[in-house]
Amino acid sequence: MTTEKVLVVDLARQTCDCGHFQVERIPCRHVIACCANQRLDWQLYVHDVYKMTEVRKVYRFEFTPLGDPDTWPAYERPTLVANPAQRRTSKGRPKLTRYLNEMDSRDMRGPRICRLCGA
Repeated sequence: MTTEKVLVVDLARQTCDCGHFQVERIPCRHVIACCANQRLDWQLYVHDVYKMTEVRKVYRFEFTPLGDPDTWPAYERPTLVANPAQRRTSKGRPKLTRYLNEMDSRDMRGPRICRLCGA
């Protein structure tokens, strides 16, 4: 490769030191360079999920359209209601989550004074 960094490719274990080969299950540039050097077919190291035969299996079955919502059968199961206490508030300043100690009490700081009128 053009960089001086040495990366080890193990085709038997399907690993490369860069990590892309293990994570994405697609040969990285190091694996392709290794296969070209050894005159191997790099397509053998592509995971089955990415092959067209697997993609065609998804579309093998016929999809039925949902149709008009007015023609759907009535929902006969319990209605789920969200707990409002667990709802996240999106407006305003975030709520303080740290534990207060004696330095945070108002008694230590003294009374509050208005900056405008001084009261």
